[in-house]
Amino acid sequence: MNNKFSFSNFLKFMIPSLIGIVLFMTPIPQDEGVTIPIALLSNFVLDTFDMYLPAISTVLISIAVIITLICTLLKPKFITHNAFLNNLFIVTPFWLFLRVSGMIFAVLTLLELGPNWIWSEDTGGLLLFELIPVLFSVFLFAGLLLPLLLNFGLLEFIGTLLTKVMRPIFKLPGRSSIDCITSWLGDGTIGILLTNKQFEEGHYTKREAAVIATNFSAVSITFSLVVISQVELTHYFIPFYLTVTLAGVIAALIVPRIPPLSRKEDVYFDGRTSSNNETLPEGYNSFKWGLEKATLKASTSSKLSTFLLGGSKNVLDMWLGVMPIVMAFGTFALIITEFTPLFHWLGLPFIPLLNVLGVPEATDAAMTFVVGFGDMFLPVVIGRGIESELTRFVIACTSVTQLIYMSEVGGLLLGSKLPIKFKDLVIIFLQRTLITLPIVVFIAHIIF
Repeated sequence: MNNKFSFSNFLKFMIPSLIGIVLFMTPIPQDEGVTIPIALLSNFVLDTFDMYLPAISTVLISIAVIITLICTLLKPKFITHNAFLNNLFIVTPFWLFLRVSGMIFAVLTLLELGPNWIWSEDTGGLLLFELIPVLFSVFLFAGLLLPLLLNFGLLEFIGTLLTKVMRPIFKLPGRSSIDCITSWLGDGTIGILLTNKQFEEGHYTKREAAVIATNFSAVSITFSLVVISQVELTHYFIPFYLTVTLAGVIAALIVPRIPPLSRKEDVYFDGRTSSNNETLPEGYNSFKWGLEKATLKASTSSKLSTFLLGGSKNVLDMWLGVMPIVMAFGTFALIITEFTPLFHWLGLPFIPLLNVLGVPEATDAAMTFVVGFGDMFLPVVIGRGIESELTRFVIACTSVTQLIYMSEVGGLLLGSKLPIKFKDLVIIFLQRTLITLPIVVFIAHIIF
């Protein structure tokens, strides 16, 4: 690498990267738990404009869908000749159907028109008035400021240092550790946004991106506290989170090594098959090589206009491209959960398994282990009436370690450029459930 190390390039690396670390990865204790500054900024917008965000989001979704319809059907040249706009607004018939469905659900829910099962507080209402405003505010700041993590060398530096850990254990680049830390301290949606951008920029192969998004976009500490509080076991938070962490790490070791993730291609977004060279050049240690790569990256990314343009594209991509998909998939999933017996039927095979594992009230608990596919919060809402503390503990831990739920993460994954299909999500959800459930139950028997 021909990089003239200079103090100015070092500052271009250090200052934006430190700001990014402060915003995305610095834990801040609060009464409700631990959060990060980017989440505080998002919460400020959420609290300040809470009454208006459902309407604003509906308008944005509607604008996105109308433009998508026009561009997909007419394909105007100024759109097709712009790579960003072409990817954002020209879609296949399947994604067009989903975007239109998302707009219809949003409008009907906002105005409370049509069948109650579309816009009730348990279906469309939960999405539009609870989740979508959170995504709107998170996407605003996370998307705008994400270049601080991506463009100034932090990932190159950390990635080089942690390659010897992440590659042999998880078969992933060292830079993927940043995705995990960001999700863990902040929010899983930020981790997915970070993973998607790195995949599009050619830093992850299809297999690596799929593995990171489905195994490392962990639930934040703050949301975990909300989950354990819902089943009235807050006093068990430390053993609860340690259990979740252990089960999650074991799942991250096993799930990527079996289909469907193991069969994903090691091909980059642009079709390249050669991997990034992570070996150290002669005469370099990990620190020195990481610093050189970081300063070179920073030296090419110092323009403010480039930073603002990249951040703005991130925000528009998530607002206009992802929110309609989340609204569509999330509402469909919650309608099935609330108004059909499908998840009850799917939960029946868990009854004998729970009985073998010695989980009390197995019949009442069985449904909670599949209903989480619709929304992560549903298992603890359904399970809070169960008398056994052990069973409530198991339900809370498993709901967090499953990770895949359609009302948020699933919709985000399917709406992104990541190489993950709906069938993959179903299989990975079941795999994570079957792997983590025995671990959680074993620890629960020790605690209780």
